[in-house]
Amino acid sequence: MSPPLQAPDYRYVTEECLREWKGQSAAAFRLPDPVPMARFLYELCWAMVRGDLPPQKCRAALDSVVFVEEARQEESASVLADIIAHLGQDITISGEYRSRLVKMTKSLVESSLIVPRLLQERCEEEFLWEVELSKSKGQDLKAKEVRVNTRLLYQQTKFNLVREESEGYAKLVTLLCQVGSDLACQNASSATISIVKSLIGHFDLDPNRVFDIVLECFELYPDNSIFYQLIPLFPKSHAAQILGFKFQYYQQLDVNSPVPSGLFRIAALLVKSGLIDLDNLYAHLLPNDDEAFEHFGSFVSRKIDEATKIGKINLAATGKDLMDEEKQEITIDLYTALEMENDIIDERAPEIEKNQKLGLLLGFLSVHDWDHAQLLFERLAQLNPVEHVEICDALFRIVEKTISSAYSTYCQTHHKITRNMDTHMMDASSVSSPSYLVDLPKEFFQMLVACGPYLHRDTQLFQK
Repeated sequence: MSPPLQAPDYRYVTEECLREWKGQSAAAFRLPDPVPMARFLYELCWAMVRGDLPPQKCRAALDSVVFVEEARQEESASVLADIIAHLGQDITISGEYRSRLVKMTKSLVESSLIVPRLLQERCEEEFLWEVELSKSKGQDLKAKEVRVNTRLLYQQTKFNLVREESEGYAKLVTLLCQVGSDLACQNASSATISIVKSLIGHFDLDPNRVFDIVLECFELYPDNSIFYQLIPLFPKSHAAQILGFKFQYYQQLDVNSPVPSGLFRIAALLVKSGLIDLDNLYAHLLPNDDEAFEHFGSFVSRKIDEATKIGKINLAATGKDLMDEEKQEITIDLYTALEMENDIIDERAPEIEKNQKLGLLLGFLSVHDWDHAQLLFERLAQLNPVEHVEICDALFRIVEKTISSAYSTYCQTHHKITRNMDTHMMDASSVSSPSYLVDLPKEFFQMLVACGPYLHRDTQLFQK
């Protein structure tokens, strides 16, 4: 005999109710008050499992109550299925209690109180075998479930890169080059997107490889806006990874060519348009900030040591050597300083080809994205990036564009006022210089701070 089973407290399925349901007048019995559906069905199932109520009387018990919720039969069947699935997993229900649970489930299915499909969705394989709702044993059904899940969820797609896919990639490249080179095709963006999706589906193309081809075509035709509508088709996190792999290719020791400027440009355009996060891409670039700072610190220390040696006298020298050293006059004028600066610039020139972060900064300046360029200026401040001629010239161009409107307005106003002044009617002593109010964005002053003393390289811009 099975040990006594601990059942929940009966709130609604009382002994009086059980007596009435088992009696001859069960059809006429009604509970006086509405009851919660879930709690009542839970207590009713426990009563049948414990043997307090025969399963055949379940229909009479349900007819005698009114639920608080306005529940349909489908809802009560779903709750009964959940309760049976819960009881079927209870390891304390064994022996004769397990037999009653199986008999109760069969009775509910035969009386159409539960649809078999609900039990097949929610119950374990062993229990389904016991209630004869599965033709396979629990172990066999479990193995079949594992095979189906593996085939549907975990089996990798085998891409055929030799036959069908070569035709698909060829059609894709042809389409993108044709659309990219023809600026008049930008209005047909929806049709192009539809064709790209069709090619991926028909030829079973690898989406990551397709995105890589889209980036390569975007690098060739950066002025075509249709690529801004193609790139969002792919996950944003994958975009940064694939673009980062392109930069990592040029980091290999056997690759001697520098990163092309077009790659930095499209990276800057994608970050500027919000299609890629800067931090996600920044992690793929080399060198590491700490290593770059340490290398540049060593370079600066070496130059300082060379400068401090100028004008020193060798105390160990005697005779003619000492007289020759005394005759040397150490004079450093402006031209000498400029030559020293040019020597330093020439020595640092290869750095911009090796440092991909400086190249990305140059890319931001080339697309006039000052917000992200300023972030890199702050991160790479220890490298003094504006010392590089390429970065300095690009910064000057964006400064020129920023002040062009205000400078043009100033020149027109100044010319108009000067032309209208009657120099013959006014005393020279009474003429005062007119003042002008010109609105300049705060970014302009941030750019000037970034330029620093190197603004002397462009005298026209400095004069403006």
